[in-house]
Amino acid sequence: MRWWDIDPVLELEKDLFPEDAWSRGMFWSELAHSRGSEATRRYVVAEAGGRIVGYAGLAAQGAASDSGFAAVADIQTIAVARDLQGTGLGSLLLAELLRAATAFECSEVMLECRVDNIRAQKLYERFGFAPIGFRRGYYQPGNVDALVMRLTTEPDGGPAAGPTPEQGTESTESNG
Repeated sequence: MRWWDIDPVLELEKDLFPEDAWSRGMFWSELAHSRGSEATRRYVVAEAGGRIVGYAGLAAQGAASDSGFAAVADIQTIAVARDLQGTGLGSLLLAELLRAATAFECSEVMLECRVDNIRAQKLYERFGFAPIGFRRGYYQPGNVDALVMRLTTEPDGGPAAGPTPEQGTESTESNG
């Protein structure tokens, strides 16, 4: 994602998340941390037919240290246009974020998902995320709870990169 993608991303954001859409400033702030050697963010867009049909973002924090703490990634958002939900685009976006988490050397990936977004929860579970708790009233102004999910490090040193073949793919949206 680049700065010129913000306006079309905002249109999609407002359509998919009318009550708790991110602002232009929030996207600018995230993109400011996505370039250069000190980057801690990875934001991507998906395009089809000359329009942005999906986007996703991840933030990494921390670093491996002598104390044994490692970097942790947090999926900030995944969104897919309504007419392309169920096509596997959400899985592709999530897989790209998990590759970024591996590049950032994260030992785990966290996310929040609306408790009423079962479709998103199933997508995350197919990728190996497990529920670990709730955040009451996380999504405002609707006061909707969030399910907190976590994916831990795979034996090869990075988060899982996708569902197993028998699990298939399905698209969804989440806004964390």
